[in-house]
Formats: sequence, structure tokens, C-alpha cells
Amino acid sequence: MREINHFNDFIKELRSVGFTIGGENGEGVFTLSDAFGESIAWHTEDPETDPWEWRIRVLDEYTDIAYGKLFFRKSGYITKEWYPYFLAVRRGKKELQEEYEEGNVTLMAKRIYDVLSEEKELPVHLLKQYGGFSGEDKSGFDKALTQLQMDFYISICGRARKRSRSGEEYGWSSTVFCLTENLFGEEVFRKAGKLSYEQAFKRIEKQIYLQNPQAWSAKVNKFITG
Repeated sequence: MREINHFNDFIKELRSVGFTIGGENGEGVFTLSDAFGESIAWHTEDPETDPWEWRIRVLDEYTDIAYGKLFFRKSGYITKEWYPYFLAVRRGKKELQEEYEEGNVTLMAKRIYDVLSEEKELPVHLLKQYGGFSGEDKSGFDKALTQLQMDFYISICGRARKRSRSGEEYGWSSTVFCLTENLFGEEVFRKAGKLSYEQAFKRIEKQIYLQNPQAWSAKVNKFITG
């Protein structure tokens, strides 16, 4: 990996590698954070050199990069080129209703998915409102959001601010979620459908070991499968 000194460096390296954990802890696999130069500093609010700001820029400026809770239930990035491989491993041809009936998906997750299936995309504050989620549901709601992202049923697809009755925006921006099908379109699903689980797994595994030959095998397996 080449040294990363600003946002454009990060995007170039991300496109080259295809995916990365978002934070500094590579979990025994790898992270592009290991290539950060001295100019990179977290939580400075500088959009060029603060990685915390990059997640917002990625969502605002690019349509071929996914960001969300993707690895070890923590943040990560995957380019559109590599998305079908993870989709083939994590989800395959599974449908959420079937997974729910088999006990692999929580009721909370199903409720979130059903609302997004009807509304297409919603900021999280409206997702809670339309789904009838209360403050008491917060823990289960947050866990369900993470589960659905890790299983590639929903994705972060932008951000939006709340609106007053007069239509004026106010407050902090809220994360917008959509179904995975609406993130990159059907193209990635067609590509994923042509891949077997084994083909997709081995392709990702090979790319990981190219970045870190000493990656821990158990962690690599978890990184890929979720």
C-alpha cells in the first residue's frame, strides 16, 4: 500500500484494494489506516485529512463505493467492483422472509426491512417513526440495523436532515438507509448470481493475503463471512 496523505490518496488506494476496515484496528486482517501518513489526523474536521470526515465525502461524492457496518460489526468500505463477491458470500440467493422464518433474522430486523421495502429509502429518524420504534427499542433497533448491513440486506445510501412542518431543514444530518438492491442496482446481483460461494470466498481471501500475507486465518474467515 502506498502512503495516504489526503482524501484522494485514500480513494485511489481503496479502488486499488477494493475494500477495507474503516478504523485503525485491522483485526488481524488489514486496514488502509496502516498506510496513513503523518498529515492524517482523526476528528479535526478537516475533510482532506480527517478519516472521520471521509465517510461523509464518500457518501456525498461517489456512487460506486459502499460504506457501513460491514466488517466485525464495525465500519468499512467496499467498492462496486468487489461488492458482488461479498454479496455472494454473505447473502447469496437468500431472501429475508425465508431467513426470518428459519430464525436467522430477528423480528426487529424484519420490521426495518419491511419498512424500507415499502419506502425504498429513509433517514433513520423517519425509519424509526414509520416503523413505530420507541426509545425502548434503541438497543434492539441498532443491533438489527447492523445485522441487516452485515447480511447485505440494507445499506447506507446517504444522509439527510430533519425537516420542519414548513419544509425547512434543521439539526444534524441523519443516516439514510436503503435496500441493497437500490444501492448499486441489479447489476451487482447479476454478477453475484454467477459466483459460487467458494469462488467468491477464494477471490476475496486471495486479495486479503496480497495486502497482508501474515493475516490471521480465523480473522480472515470472519472478515469475509461476517
